[in-house]
Amino acid sequence: MQHFVWNAAPGRVVFGAGSLGSLAEEVARLGARRAVVLVTPTQARRGAAILASLGDRGAGVIARAAMHTPVEVTEAALAELRAMEGDCLVAMGGGSAIGLGKALALRTGLPQIAVPTTYAGSEMTMLLGQTEGALKRTIRDAAVLPEVVVYDVDLTLSMPPALTATSGLNAMAHAVEALYAADANPVTSLMAEESLRLLAGALPRCVAGDATARSDALQGAFLAGVCLGAVSIALHHKICHVLGGSFGLPHAETHAVMLPHATGFNAPAAPEAMARVARAIGAEDAARGLWDLAARIGAPMSLAALGLRESDLDRAAAIAVASPYPNPRPLTEEAIRALLGDAFAGRPPSR
Repeated sequence: MQHFVWNAAPGRVVFGAGSLGSLAEEVARLGARRAVVLVTPTQARRGAAILASLGDRGAGVIARAAMHTPVEVTEAALAELRAMEGDCLVAMGGGSAIGLGKALALRTGLPQIAVPTTYAGSEMTMLLGQTEGALKRTIRDAAVLPEVVVYDVDLTLSMPPALTATSGLNAMAHAVEALYAADANPVTSLMAEESLRLLAGALPRCVAGDATARSDALQGAFLAGVCLGAVSIALHHKICHVLGGSFGLPHAETHAVMLPHATGFNAPAAPEAMARVARAIGAEDAARGLWDLAARIGAPMSLAALGLRESDLDRAAAIAVASPYPNPRPLTEEAIRALLGDAFAGRPPSR
């Protein structure tokens, strides 16, 4: 008989087209009177519109969110938040905005409402990745879990095809890794497989302009986020954190490139998980199926295309094995260097 532990994270999810209209009501449910909206600098106008929708319960907008949640950005935002006397955080956007919300919640204890506009999945987790001194470190703390997540399908309709592809593969990475996590359990495995089925079916249609597929994609991303928050992360996320935090590679694009390679690396040590991945995405082989899907939807296929230099590969491998996460297949610097070499060159995943 299988033994497992399932901890359901607390939180409220509001899902559906037009759900953003309930934001002011959700702020009121939290008892907040001075909500502060968090966005990236490019989304400042959208942030202002969200603030206006909150009426007298809105205190201001902080448009500082940045990729990989740099600590110096968080500290600057914290000063603004205190000046506004904010009592609630409303993070709207992708992983950058939601990461800033988590970082501020960790420092202040304020409640959060996350409004995702991509498929990042971070909104459903107790995980926070912060970058300081060219290193990205991940912490797990209940204080960073948003109290409310508002999934409005309408907010994803304007996602460009390129972002749709990479963000969707980022979400699929959460689900794939949940299937071979050291603490995987039947509940997360069911959600992970359904997430992969939904995303694999929806992403090609979304990229092709089919708006009706957006609901399936967002639901798949939601399930992937739950999985990410419920079990431990492994090789895939470790490598992506190294490439992002130490070499400045873009988050979703890096996940998209690395997913087939990390899957192929772990395939010999996790055959049951790989069988479930392959079944969910309709492929004979999990790693090759993910590779083919990435190519089909126009995702980047190499680390070189993202700006990594070949001279960086040795250092990246060394950092990745210096403090490894639990992983089905043992890690060696030589093996990780070979994996990174394939990903750098854009070769198909190998085992």
